[in-house]
Amino acid sequence: MPCHFEALTPMLQTLDMAKTIAWYTSVLDFRCVAREGDGWTRLERDGVALMFMRNEHVGRPNATATQYIYVDDVQALWAAIHDRVTAEWGPEEMPYGMLEFAIKDPNGYMLSFGQPIAAADPPAS
Repeated sequence: MPCHFEALTPMLQTLDMAKTIAWYTSVLDFRCVAREGDGWTRLERDGVALMFMRNEHVGRPNATATQYIYVDDVQALWAAIHDRVTAEWGPEEMPYGMLEFAIKDPNGYMLSFGQPIAAADPPAS
């Protein structure tokens, strides 16, 4: 194929851009690297990027997908944020070989964070 794919960046709907940016920057330490008023923003942390838009014709935020983010230390991330979020599951070892947990952002989007079990410390009991 003549084209090389370089990245996939989710473009997610939000009804409150300021609240979305504040949550991602304060809870998950993303940086707002680009913004066009309340209509669009790009947030980044390390090699991960998410974009948010506000389009009235799209309606309320919804997604059946989980935004899955690979990290190098699930336990350290959980320790840093557990008092500001509610776990949807985990941290726990999954049968497919990942240590992971999941949370929801203020828009209701599911975010799962995982690392291969071979690279992880066992979950605290």
